[in-house]
Amino acid sequence: QVQLVESGGGSVQTGGSLRLSCVGSRYTFNSRCMGWFRQAPGKEREGVAGTGGGGTYYSDFVKGRFTVSRDNTKNTVSLQMNSLKPEDTAVYYCAASGRYCTGASWRMSGAYDFWGQGTQVTVSS
Repeated sequence: QVQLVESGGGSVQTGGSLRLSCVGSRYTFNSRCMGWFRQAPGKEREGVAGTGGGGTYYSDFVKGRFTVSRDNTKNTVSLQMNSLKPEDTAVYYCAASGRYCTGASWRMSGAYDFWGQGTQVTVSS
C-alpha cells in the first residue's frame, strides 16, 4: 500500500513562510508527476504546484511565492511557501501519479493515483 505523509503545516501571519514536505513509502517517485493541491472550506480542491519529467508547474495564484522541489533519492517532494496570504489558508495535500506531467495534466486531481492525508495551513491577517 502506497503511503504519502505530509508534514510542515501550521499557523503563520501574513507574509510568513512555511515549508511542506511529503514523504512516500512503497512508491518510487522517479520522474513521475507529483503534485500539491489545496482545499479551503466550502471550496473545491485546486492544484497548487506540480513537478515531474524535469518540469515544474504552478498555478498563477502562487507563482513567485511558492517553490516545489523533489528529491527522488529520498522519495520526498517539498513545497516552500513564502509571502503567505490569508487566502492561502487551506488543507494542503500531496499527490502522486503513475504517469508523467504535462502543463495541463498536473493540475487535474483525477490524474493522481495516491494522496496524502493533508496538512492544515492557516494564515492570519
